[in-house]
Amino acid sequence: MPTWGAVAFGVVLSGVLTVVALALIFRERRGSVLAAAAFAAAAGPLAWDLVLRHTGGDFFVDAPGYVFPISFEDAGSGVFATALAAIVVGFGPLRAGTAKELAVAATTCGVVALLVDIYLY
Repeated sequence: MPTWGAVAFGVVLSGVLTVVALALIFRERRGSVLAAAAFAAAAGPLAWDLVLRHTGGDFFVDAPGYVFPISFEDAGSGVFATALAAIVVGFGPLRAGTAKELAVAATTCGVVALLVDIYLY
């Protein structure tokens, strides 16, 4: 199980990199969308980590390989971030936006959280 320091690092980095990805790759400029996405990308992995700690889950077995060594623990971070982003961003700043905008924001949150979890903590 990662230390609390590693979890805090990953949670903060997920939020920051999500804002960077949305701003640079998808040209998102609305502060409310960036803030909601950052919150979801950080809170999703934190919630998943709290679930794992509470239940004593042991999913820290990486798939074989060096390029994409994903584990169930890593996947959970991405899934929780995507789901939380769909709710927070969808009912928040993008409630009147297009489905494409919401899908891009939610997917970006999940992919960033997943990649940070796999490679950085």
